[in-house]
Amino acid sequence: MPDREPATVQAWLEGQLQVSTVARDRGGGYAIATAKVLPNVTQVADRWHLMENASRAFLDAVRKSMKQIRAAVGATTIDPALLTAAERLQDDGYIRREETNAAVQRLSKEGMPIREIVRRTGHSRGLVRKILRGQRSDIFRTRESSLEVHLPWLDQQWVAGLRNGADLWRRLQQHGFRGSLRVVTEWATRRRRADQIGAEALSRTPSARTIARLMTLGSDTLTKAETVVIAAIEGGVPGLVDTRNIVADFQGMIRRKSLSDLGPWLDRAKGSLVASFANGIIKDRAAVAAAITSPWSNGQTEGQITKLKLVKRQMYGKRPAWSVMMGA
Repeated sequence: MPDREPATVQAWLEGQLQVSTVARDRGGGYAIATAKVLPNVTQVADRWHLMENASRAFLDAVRKSMKQIRAAVGATTIDPALLTAAERLQDDGYIRREETNAAVQRLSKEGMPIREIVRRTGHSRGLVRKILRGQRSDIFRTRESSLEVHLPWLDQQWVAGLRNGADLWRRLQQHGFRGSLRVVTEWATRRRRADQIGAEALSRTPSARTIARLMTLGSDTLTKAETVVIAAIEGGVPGLVDTRNIVADFQGMIRRKSLSDLGPWLDRAKGSLVASFANGIIKDRAAVAAAITSPWSNGQTEGQITKLKLVKRQMYGKRPAWSVMMGA
């Protein structure tokens, strides 16, 4: 297909009326087009996408809980010495946001109407409303590193004893990483420091993505510092622990092909931090149920796509062999 538009899919399906089953990802366009042209076919939601969507829902739940997480960890202040140059710029922005938030909230508590707050501060009406509704981000947002997708591999190498940043960088390049040596050596330095510090030295909350990953790993794979952080989060943000269990139960249900668990799971999830994900499952319930019971899957397709993306990453910036032989 040239694109993901419902009209494009619909036009193609109109010439394929013999189709009885449609295995698809969670894209709404495919579902709409199929329902219009072939209303009686069985639609099957792809199991890989369901698992990935569940993991992403947990990551979103962690992001929503960062304020409580910071309080639980005790990292209410940030030590600039532990930040990268890019993160120090973000920290400066965070401090400015906090000052703005505090000023607007103070004026509101004094009884000042929104119109006057806008006039007094010079901020837009929309921004003032967001602050007063608690909808403005008030956490230090750690920049997502280019290493994120490679962290599981790096952790394995680190645990195995390979801890030289330059050596890790050279090996990582063979896995498609195109970042600089500095990024990897900085990670190694921070990881080495994390192994050495204890709870009393923790002055910075990890990124939401890191927390989500650590919370779903086995405790025997965590460093001392990571164990301290996760224990503090689990003790201080119990709703996040419940959410982790709900997501794990969903993924277990998909693996076990246990359709009878879907209804009770939805009842639990609708009142949790992954309510939005649960609502999506409700809207697509028939296709999700078919994913649990049906042998059909997009697994082979997704595997080939992942392989293609890996090859493209590994070849990025390299001249193909034929260009070298032809002298291009």
